[in-house]
Amino acid sequence: MARNTKRRPNYSKRRRSNKKAEKKKLEADKNDLTLPPMEPAPISIDKCKLREEAIERAKKRPIRERILAFFRRETKQDYKELIINTEALERRVALIENGVLQAFDVERLDEERMVGAIFKGKVQNLEPGLKAAFVNIGQEKNAFLHYWDMLPGANNDPSIEIVRENKRKTPHNRVEAKSIQEIPKVFPVGSEIIVQITKGQIGSKGPRTTTNLSLAGRFLVMMPYAGQCGISRKIDDKAERSRLKRIISNLSLREGMGVIIRTAGQNKPERFFDRDLHLLLQQWDEIEAKMKSQDSPCFLYQEPDLIGLTARDFLTDDIDRVQIDRKEDYTRLIETIQRISPKSKSKVTHFDEEIPIFERFNVERQVEQTFMRRVLLPSGGEIVMEETEALVSIDVNTGSHKGDRKDGKNFILQANIEAAAEVCRQMRLRNLGGLVIIDFIDMKNKGDQRKVFQKMKSSMADDKAKHNILPISQLGIMQITRQRHDESNSSGIYESCPYCSGRGIVKSPRAVSIEIQRKITSVVRRLREENIEKEAILKIFLHPSTLRRFRGPDSKLIDRMERNYGLKLTFEAAETYHVENFKLIDESTNNEIR
Repeated sequence: MARNTKRRPNYSKRRRSNKKAEKKKLEADKNDLTLPPMEPAPISIDKCKLREEAIERAKKRPIRERILAFFRRETKQDYKELIINTEALERRVALIENGVLQAFDVERLDEERMVGAIFKGKVQNLEPGLKAAFVNIGQEKNAFLHYWDMLPGANNDPSIEIVRENKRKTPHNRVEAKSIQEIPKVFPVGSEIIVQITKGQIGSKGPRTTTNLSLAGRFLVMMPYAGQCGISRKIDDKAERSRLKRIISNLSLREGMGVIIRTAGQNKPERFFDRDLHLLLQQWDEIEAKMKSQDSPCFLYQEPDLIGLTARDFLTDDIDRVQIDRKEDYTRLIETIQRISPKSKSKVTHFDEEIPIFERFNVERQVEQTFMRRVLLPSGGEIVMEETEALVSIDVNTGSHKGDRKDGKNFILQANIEAAAEVCRQMRLRNLGGLVIIDFIDMKNKGDQRKVFQKMKSSMADDKAKHNILPISQLGIMQITRQRHDESNSSGIYESCPYCSGRGIVKSPRAVSIEIQRKITSVVRRLREENIEKEAILKIFLHPSTLRRFRGPDSKLIDRMERNYGLKLTFEAAETYHVENFKLIDESTNNEIR
């Protein structure tokens, strides 16, 4: 029989050819600035390695700090650090525990910190249907003031135990309404009113305010008009609560004032509370003086910036080390600590290495993860997060799991427990709030569902934001409400996309400007490591919106970079480039710098 000599197609060769073509197209897409930059793959964080590095840093602390930490926390082995990075446009504070990022806050230096600010305003409009007033406080948008927040003592918090009444016996000049029905008469349109912002402007909504003012100190919160004194219920030790009740009884309060002892006041001597109250009364006297001397609408008080908040709120006993990279901020932090907690000065050090501080402590790559949709779990599962105006939806997927049982039951519970802990961490890092819906991997066993619910509750226990967690429903859904005072972190990095009429988001010119400046700093550091001393000439291809940022608000920063780093920077912009994309070219070699 004749043999069939027809050649068969070489499928393996064709597959290799297709892979080469795909790789070539991928490289071409990277270099095409008309396309958006490719979204990076999710980052898998090696927490064991981060912990080992943190333990090594803990061993290098001064011997006095190590002894104090041992007696303060007995056998607890967690090592907590605050890392503070200040750049031209942003200040960032990261809390890392055993090397893993646990909290992250950003302060944009060209924007005012609004939450906690006190204003003297005028009632602009009353809306009986909404049961709310709109108050002109001299800002871009009128403040929203619910009728309920206009009643004295309306901010009573169930998480606070009231232990002392300090009601005012003599009348005062402050105008108050005793019921919601009285509000239109007591606060007619055009009347003056003192309000404090409780939630910043989010999207098109103006800031939310209250007339129940409060000033936070390190150990106390003072409420000038409350007339009630209490203790945080988070302090659960009975003997300690009894001691703090005695301290509250001994505090020399002015008539009609109230205070709350914060959780940071646990186990603190009485003199600390006396000093804290003295500082708060000084602040209040300054505010009252402005109330009497200035016409409405006017600004009366603003919360401290991140340096002040670090000294007041973040630098607690369980913090082992604070590292800060800007000398001026280090000096200011030391001065603030000297005034409110002198013993904490030894924890603060100035970081003056060449490498950026967030890179040195592996924070930068963890921060990058907070802007990704997908977050990997240790077992191989993943969570997918979508933030909308109304709610946050979170989906837990199996992904490429490493389950050790063929039936998968062990992995499903393991993945869901890991997801619960990671969701809590991501909500803090991203500053997510409102209604959060979590779709866990289906679990039929009620016991497993209870374990996941308990893990979620324990992981959220230390969250400072008020929250409420419901058990997993019959549909496998968990619902969480979480208080949010300000916009989420992603809203400061992204703005409405001009390509899709607001259906998506792209990075703002300021954010791209910051990225380019960081890239240039990284390039200069690499050149110095290679002992290249000649003047670097870099050409930057970018979108005109970013170039306008460099020619306008950031022009002085670019001039300073050129002088300090011995650089020469040139720019080429085109409308066809994507707004997020840019490219750096070394003009001496004509090669792209990655």
